Amino acid sequence: MNRPPPSQLKPRKTPQQTRSTVTIEAIHCATIQVLLAGGVGRLTTTRVAERAGVSVGTMYQYYPHKQALLFALVERQFNLIETAMRDAAARLMGSDLKTIAHGVAAAWLDAKMADRVGSRAIYGIAAEFDLSDLMGRAADCMTQMIDGLLAHAPDAHFTDRPSVAFMLAAMLGGSVRIVMEAEPSDENDARLRRELPRACHGYLVAANR
Repeated sequence: MNRPPPSQLKPRKTPQQTRSTVTIEAIHCATIQVLLAGGVGRLTTTRVAERAGVSVGTMYQYYPHKQALLFALVERQFNLIETAMRDAAARLMGSDLKTIAHGVAAAWLDAKMADRVGSRAIYGIAAEFDLSDLMGRAADCMTQMIDGLLAHAPDAHFTDRPSVAFMLAAMLGGSVRIVMEAEPSDENDARLRRELPRACHGYLVAANR
């Protein structure tokens, strides 16, 4: 697969004003709609511009080509999830292990499934790019965030806390990815909501010796 290098995927400019931000959001929403309607093979900047109600020239002010637009969607998804998890960590700081396990799992599921339809569209285009840098950054962020929570948990006594934080982050990411990449269902979503917090808490209890 011919994956464009990251240097060719950067947007031409970043919106600075409210009007520009609204335009970018409209473009992103339109891109997801076009993806869902016809897949990545039928997506063109012209179709996206028409759906977003902007000119192709406006599109090119931000994104030099289709690949840059698609990559921006993937990067946006990573950033939204990272922000949501940082907010959750701030709320959970100083909590006990059970509260941390349940709170982190719930926040992760909320962030990943806030827009399940859009998320599936983004999963479908992720293979088009080399996401090693983004995924590495996200994994490091999650691990450090969880490590910080465990460091301040009053009932935590881990011999290798960074490894526990790494494993918990891996459990969260892997479990949701399996469900999101398969055909999603309300039943499987409910199972995750019920079982993932239990699994996270059970692991922390087992490691806390």
